[in-house]
This record gives sequence, structure tokens and C-alpha cells, in this order.
Amino acid sequence: MIPRNDKAHEQPALKRNKFRAPNTSRSPLWSSVFSVSSVLNSRALAIALPLLAFQTHAETILFRNATIHTVTDGVIPNASILVKDGRIVGIGEKLKNARKRADKVVRLNGAHLYPGLIAATSSLGLVEINALRQTRDYREVGSYTPDVFSWVSVNPDSELIPVARANGISHFLAVPEGGTVPGVSGLMATAGWTVETMAVEPLAALHVAWPGMTISATSNRKPDDQAKQARERVQKIDEFFSQAEAYAKAKRATPEDQFKPVPAWEPMIPFLAGDAPIIIHAAKAPTVKSAAEWAAGRGYKNVVIAGGRDAWRVAKTLAKHKTPVIYESTFDQPARDTDSYDIQFKAPEILRQAGVTVAISMGAGSFATSNVRNLPYAAAQSIAFGLPEDEALKAITLTPAQLLGVGDRLGSLEKGKEATFIAVDGDLFDIRSNVQRMWIAGKEVSLESRHTRLFEKYQARPKAGE
Repeated sequence: MIPRNDKAHEQPALKRNKFRAPNTSRSPLWSSVFSVSSVLNSRALAIALPLLAFQTHAETILFRNATIHTVTDGVIPNASILVKDGRIVGIGEKLKNARKRADKVVRLNGAHLYPGLIAATSSLGLVEINALRQTRDYREVGSYTPDVFSWVSVNPDSELIPVARANGISHFLAVPEGGTVPGVSGLMATAGWTVETMAVEPLAALHVAWPGMTISATSNRKPDDQAKQARERVQKIDEFFSQAEAYAKAKRATPEDQFKPVPAWEPMIPFLAGDAPIIIHAAKAPTVKSAAEWAAGRGYKNVVIAGGRDAWRVAKTLAKHKTPVIYESTFDQPARDTDSYDIQFKAPEILRQAGVTVAISMGAGSFATSNVRNLPYAAAQSIAFGLPEDEALKAITLTPAQLLGVGDRLGSLEKGKEATFIAVDGDLFDIRSNVQRMWIAGKEVSLESRHTRLFEKYQARPKAGE
């Protein structure tokens, strides 16, 4: 990152840095992704990116003899999937003329087939080794930087991406951090040579870090002063969004040839319109409640709470405002000594019972990035404490896909959807099971990682005396 004056970022009109999408004319694809005038249309462009990334030629493949976990239509034993040009064109126990139509047959020998898992919040590709500053590229200088596009800084050669892929993670949301509005995240595939080929949805979500609303009894500041400071921070966020709405309104009211776009405001437009989600990061109960009520007060319908450690405490408020939660705290310790030991395990089911839509994630940050591979076990822990298994599977597949606006393409095994799935030699939620193979958009990708290479290396080490 290039250090800049923080005060200059309080007025977000002229900020530029390498974390933002560069202004380049290398190819029509790049210019269409990055030009200001095409920001609103980038979602349509993104639909083509997976095919550019993974499909080398048109091919029809029949996947036979698998137990298929569709997510939307139950489990189909001893079934097949027919894939053409990277899309599912048939699924079921008997597919008419499937073998004649297929260019290739893949026998799965009874393996369990699941949709690729989606890490709904992550720092994959943005953080490698937290102790080395050179390998951290997840935050930008400034408080309000909506023109930061995190996906541009993803490192396709990160050693952590193949590790996550090896346990079934096919997609992840690369989340920017730092500041109040740190920028826009992109939904990425875990395979691809470059960020362009990895990007599935470049403008997936706008992120807001909600200020803490808790009054601390141990602070040197008076409770009234703490409350006042919290209200002032929320007011600044409110003013920022009001300015963004004014910009969007002015653009709609002005002829296109007379309107001069402002790059810092342009990325806000689809999120204000509800075309893509605003993800608000909040952990403690008063903070979660404040964020949900603020969004409802402004009339924003497409808002998601991420983190949500104490979301279970305000589940009724979240249900009332129909605010989904990306829950990241399954393996956290209880926040208070009055909480039961298993409250974080039970929280997803408490939220679901209250009527809140729940996705499960490992979260962003260096520690979570190294452990994103454990995503299915976070869901499994919630199953052990009440969450139905089918809901847990949805929480790491279809629900995050729907929250991020790609539910029509990813997250379940259905006719017409992208052929992205994993073959597991047992129950996905059983830690003893292994992901054997993965396909993204119909193309098989390698499950080799630094872990497997080291395993093979030391399995072949010379014995004593040799």
C-alpha cells in the first residue's frame, strides 16, 4: 500500500491507490471491468469470468454412481450428473441417453457429491504470513474508501488457497479491512492463474465496520462521553451514505453526456440500490442491534451482519428487520462468564429458530485465513448442538451464494447451475472424511497443496542407516 494523508480520506472524492482497480487499456476485458461507466454492469460481466477461467473447450461429461447432496432437493443415492459446457444439464438416478450424449464418463464409485463450499468472509489471498508486512495486503489508509476493490490485490499464488481448496472450499469472499468503509469485496474461485480468471463477482459486497456501541465500565471516560462518541461515529456513517445517495440521485437526474462521474462514489451505486449487499461487521449485541436498526431506518433491504458473535442475543431484532447473519464465532470462547460454555456452538440454531437467515464462516484476519479449511467443521460443530444437518450444509453453500447474489449460479446442485462440486469419500461433516476431487465450472482442479507435498516428501525420506 502507498501511505497517504488520513485526513484527505475523510473526503473520498480523489483517492487512488494500487488496491483500487487500475486504469488500464490492456484489453477489452480489463477496460470493461475497470471503467467507471461500467461499474453497474460488472455483475453481468462476472457471469462470463468462470467460463473464461476454467473452460478450455466445449465438453459433455457424465458423472456416474454418486450420492448427490443437492442442497435444494435432498439427497439422491446412486445418481448421476450430466455436465455440458461447464453447466449442469441433467441430474438424477436415471438420465435418458446420458451415456450417448457424453464425451467422457467419470465414475465416482459411490462418493458423496456436494456443491463447492463458499467461505463467505475471508482474507485468503490478502494475507499470507501475518508477521511479515510484505505478505499483508488487506487494508488501506483512510476511513472511507468505497473505491477500494479488494479482489485486485488477491495473490493467486498464495499457499493458503490450495490448502483451503483441498478441503472443499471452491469460492471465497476477499474482504477488505481497515477504516469505517474499507471498500468492496470480490467473490473469487480458489483456482485460476490470475485474479481476472479467479474473479466470479468482482463487486460482490460493500463493507462497513460498525463502531462499538458498548459502554465500558473500566474505561477512563465517563459513560455519557462514551455514548456520545458512539453516536457521533454513527452520525458520520449516516452522513457519508446520505452524500452517496445524493450523488446517485444527481447522476440519475443528469443526462449522461453532461454528468462527470466521481470514481470514489461510483462503486456505491449498486449497493445503495440494493443490487448487491452491504455487509456490516459487528460483534457485540448493542453493536449488532444498532447496525440492523440503522439499515432498516434508511430503508436498505440488502444488508447482512458479519461476525455476529452476540447476534443470538438480539435475534428478535434481526428477524424483525429480516437481516441475515454471516456467523463467524463458532469456535470462539463465550464472551461473558455468565454465558454457557456451548453458547457459540448453539448460536446458529438460536438465530435460525428466531427466523434469521444464517451463513457460517471462519471470518477474515490472519488466523481465520490459515484456518478457513476448517469451514465444514464449524458447521459440524453447530450440527452437534442443534442445527439441522441440511441447514448446516446450506449455511456453507447456498446461503452465502444467495447473500452474495450468485445463488442462481452456485451453492447447490441443480439443472442450469454451474458444475462446481466436490467428491468426498464420506460424510462432509465427519472429520475423518477426505475430499478426493473437485470440479469448478466443469473443469477438474488439483487438490495438491503445500501440505500434501510435504507429506509426500517426508513419507519418502531415507530410513535410518540408508
